[in-house]
Formats: sequence, C-alpha cells, structure tokens
Amino acid sequence: MTTVLNININDLTNQLIQELKNKLGKTTQIEIRIDSREQENGLLSEAQFWQILALLDWKQEEDTEIMAAAVASLAKMPVANIYLFKDKLSEKLYHLDTKAHRAAYKSKDPDHFLSADDFLYVRCAVVAEGQIYYENVLKNPTELPFEISFESLLSLANDAYELKTGKKMNYFPAFNYETGSNKEN
Repeated sequence: MTTVLNININDLTNQLIQELKNKLGKTTQIEIRIDSREQENGLLSEAQFWQILALLDWKQEEDTEIMAAAVASLAKMPVANIYLFKDKLSEKLYHLDTKAHRAAYKSKDPDHFLSADDFLYVRCAVVAEGQIYYENVLKNPTELPFEISFESLLSLANDAYELKTGKKMNYFPAFNYETGSNKEN
C-alpha cells in the first residue's frame, strides 16, 4: 500500500523527519516530488524549459555537442530545476503519446513495425524542435514526423545533474513517457 503525505516545505523539520524515520523504519523508501506548478520562488518555469531547449546547437554533429550548451545552462540552475526539467520533458512526451499520434506515425509507413523506442525518439525530436513545433504536432497528430529522432534528449537532465553534482541522477519523472503509457488518449 502506498501512503501519500503532502507536506509544505516550511513544515519539514528535523523533528518531523526523525518521527517519520522512527515510525516507518529504516527500510522504507520515500519519494519526494516537487509540485511543478510555476511558482514565484525561482523554480523552473515553462518559458525556461523552452529556453534551455532553444540552446540545442543543430550545427553540431555529435549529440553531446548538440546538447552541450543546454546541459551547461541547466547545470547552473538549482538541483530542483533539473528535476523539474525532467518532469516537464516527461509531461511533453506523455502528451504526444496518444492513439492519434501513434496512428499518424504508423500511417507514414504502414509496412513498418511500430517500434516503441522509435516512436519515443521521434517524440523526443518533436520536443527538441521547440515550443511552436511541439504545440503544432500536439494539436495536429498528422504533422508528427517519421524521419527524425533525438533519443539523446532523454539524457539532458541526467547529464546536467551529473555535471552539477558529480553523481549519477536516480530519478523517475512525474510522467511515464514510454510508448503506450498514455491510456487516457
């Protein structure tokens, strides 16, 4: 059974943490999520998310070089923003994972097997192309491309986190973006 505790960060005290440790035991796993609604406290906004993606340098040939400026920019932000970037990316990918988008992708080459990974990497390319392109494809599934992909976008937040902290990022984003996860649409 999963228990959800909603705690304002101002109420999170050492005493509360100790009480939770005592009550829940040493082996209990907890997950901390940051409410991603835009706030006035410096957390990553929607505009900042797209500004970071605008730093992708498509003149470069290697994916790490394409993403270098975006990774560096995100790494300069607070760690919470790196997590929020990953959450926002997962949300965008999730919203492109609809039956209509999958059908449009499949219709471009009806004989082609619909690879879950290929469809995910195409959705990554849509987001990487920027807000205007993303919103157009979101509203018009038939505009979904078949010939481009950008798998490396999935590692942008991880790379920024590692650059900032020197550690590997171990985080599951707010939305499951794997192909077929969006059961609502």
